[in-house]
Amino acid sequence: MDGHDNEEHRAGDETSPGRGPARRWTAWRPGHRLRRLGVVLALFAVTLGGIVVGTYAGGHVGTDIGPFRAELKLSPSLSGGTTVDIPPLGALLLDSHDGPAYLTVEVGALDQGRTEALIDDPASISRASQSAVQDVRDGVMRLGLRTLASAVLATLILAALVFRDVRRTAWAGGLALVITAGSLGVAATTLRPQAIEEPRYEGLLVNAPAIVGDARRIANDYTKYAEQLQRLVGNVSKLYTTVSALPVVQPSPGTTRVLHVSDMHLNPTGWQLIRTVVEQFGIDVVIDTGDMTDWGSEPEASFVGSIGLLKKPYVFIRGNHDSPRTAAAVAQQPNAIVLNNSITTVGGLTIAGIGDPRFTPDKETSPAGSGLTAAVADQVIGAGEQLAATVEKSPRKVDIALVHDPASAGPLSGTCPLVLSGHTHARQVSKLPEVPGKQPTTLMVEGSTGGAGLRGLEGEKPTPLTMTVLYFDQQKLLQAYDEITVGGTGQSQVNLERHVIRDPAKGDQVPVTPTPTRGPSESPSPGTTTLSPT
Repeated sequence: MDGHDNEEHRAGDETSPGRGPARRWTAWRPGHRLRRLGVVLALFAVTLGGIVVGTYAGGHVGTDIGPFRAELKLSPSLSGGTTVDIPPLGALLLDSHDGPAYLTVEVGALDQGRTEALIDDPASISRASQSAVQDVRDGVMRLGLRTLASAVLATLILAALVFRDVRRTAWAGGLALVITAGSLGVAATTLRPQAIEEPRYEGLLVNAPAIVGDARRIANDYTKYAEQLQRLVGNVSKLYTTVSALPVVQPSPGTTRVLHVSDMHLNPTGWQLIRTVVEQFGIDVVIDTGDMTDWGSEPEASFVGSIGLLKKPYVFIRGNHDSPRTAAAVAQQPNAIVLNNSITTVGGLTIAGIGDPRFTPDKETSPAGSGLTAAVADQVIGAGEQLAATVEKSPRKVDIALVHDPASAGPLSGTCPLVLSGHTHARQVSKLPEVPGKQPTTLMVEGSTGGAGLRGLEGEKPTPLTMTVLYFDQQKLLQAYDEITVGGTGQSQVNLERHVIRDPAKGDQVPVTPTPTRGPSESPSPGTTTLSPT
């Protein structure tokens, strides 16, 4: 037996004379190739497992950011990005980088000594925030090195336990080093510091304006990452040290803030939300693109009484669920302006608007309802054509045009830079098809500020309450906007997403959406949630 074994051993020894071809044939046999492939796959599986375990176990460091103690964490991710958790105020979500690494920054509360120092000397907030940029750089650098070391160590331990082979363990450790360093390198090379200008905020509504900062400064200084980070740290510090009342961000000189609401459909929660946003965001003008009521009846007219409590100019156009009686009740409010193929100037903005030509509850005057049939398309497009003619005759340049149904917006392309509408209960921002030789026109369709009233409860999830804060610069061009969405849990939790327009003269870089045109064909769409050419 020993001789036979030794003979087999020699036959498999590639150094034995005359055995080279036999050895090469053994190496290329199908079974041997499968075993090698299995080893390679196992090596990659163990390496990836070690990286994941090591990242979760060691990919976190504590660091000081300005006056805060913060925890920085890395986790595997397909898309990348950053979350800044500011408990209990909410969280900022930033599209900061690509790559398979997600950064979470959890801002801890101030300790008692720091809090007392900040309260006694408010100027110390500014001084403390000056170091925020360097603090973040140092913390991220330490986090990357710690994550790299932890991933390699965890992979070596796991490979040693699985393979019990020094060479394979070393290979696994080397692969872990290359993969982890490469992932961190991808994140570093795709870093977008300007992402801090356009955060998505989730948390308490009253904290939103203070945390996301002022849109005018962001629009003007969007390349200055350091200033934005310092301002963010300063804002949060003020919130943490405020005892009696939360701060309201004051508008920058020359900025006009407009709140766009639509389709409240008798939901009183909508008024509570509007009042909160008007107060916290320093709103100058409220624009309502219709459907304040459901049936336009006399009892519903009392719903408009909350307009006067806002103490801000309130520009209104009739929706297809608002009767002339509703419009008259709105007009009686001391701060309200009702437009019906007319123009007004308020807050330095010249605004044109027209009411919806239909009154849906009245089947005698609107037998086709609100579906976009050919007959309805003729009605709503006709309203847009009337307003376009009024805008073109205006001696003043019109900044904003208001229609209820976005199907009315087509004729307004090129007459003004911005058209606001509602009706569809679904938020949408797009460009109208351009008219040669005329300015581009952006169409902003608001969702339902009242969550579409009672009908919003018909689906599996309640329709969210939506509104948009628009920021206009000194030239009365739209420079940024905040999309505010409140879920069905009440007005305390909110999602706010900021969009900064790089070139206000050209408008937002959004897709072009065709608008309905007159034609003999019918395309009924009850509810009208999307627009397409008829």
